[in-house]
Amino acid sequence: MSVPALQMPVLPRLPTEDDLPYEDGIPMESARHFAQLELLIQTLLPWAIARGDVAVGGNQFVYFSGEQVRGRHFRGPDIYVVTGVRRRERKSWVVWEEGKGPDVIVELLSESTAAFDKGEKRLVYQDQLRVPAYYWFDPFNPADRAGFVLRGSRYRPIMRDADGNLPVAVLGLKLVLWEGEFDGIAATWLRWADRDGLLPLPVEVASRRAAAAETRAEAEQARAETERTRAQAERERAEHAEQELARLRALLAGPGNSDPRQR
Repeated sequence: MSVPALQMPVLPRLPTEDDLPYEDGIPMESARHFAQLELLIQTLLPWAIARGDVAVGGNQFVYFSGEQVRGRHFRGPDIYVVTGVRRRERKSWVVWEEGKGPDVIVELLSESTAAFDKGEKRLVYQDQLRVPAYYWFDPFNPADRAGFVLRGSRYRPIMRDADGNLPVAVLGLKLVLWEGEFDGIAATWLRWADRDGLLPLPVEVASRRAAAAETRAEAEQARAETERTRAQAERERAEHAEQELARLRALLAGPGNSDPRQR
């Protein structure tokens, strides 16, 4: 009597990026929150593109389990960064498709979300998504900023450096405070920085290139003016020498210089 083959249960297929919702229609808390989100993303994207293996997402869903999908817990982080992945356009981040979760998450606090971001959401990032580094920042209260690194099974606070900045070791960067105007709002902002300083905005890069081009043009103009001055001085010396030579020739050809034998 033959033994029937073992029948493996058919597991439900997890949805793909295209199957899942990728927006909730809920706007950012305020214009400043939206501007802070844009500032962090706009300055990090060129750095990510230069590296070639970093994905940056803002105000997108991150999916990490079938249970999460079934519970329709679709709210995602304000900003996430993933290293060691192929750069491409994504509607959301789906861990079972990508093979890993975010390496860094940044949440922008508000009165309505601060308790959730510091409590339940932090535990989700710690216990379920296992995000190596988690940061929060309140755009209206810059003193309320913190970072945590996953050590074992728990988040441990990240100590600020001597300048009060929060290191982001997994990216080789840091999060710093910057006083300035962005998107028409003068405030204290959170920005990325490396060992050379702030990661610049595209408009700052353009401004620096324009300033450098103007400096080069001014230097070229100064060199040209120096060359013109030198050439003019050379002409004047040549003319003076010609005049002096003519004077000496005239003296030599004068009556007092005739042949003594003809006197």
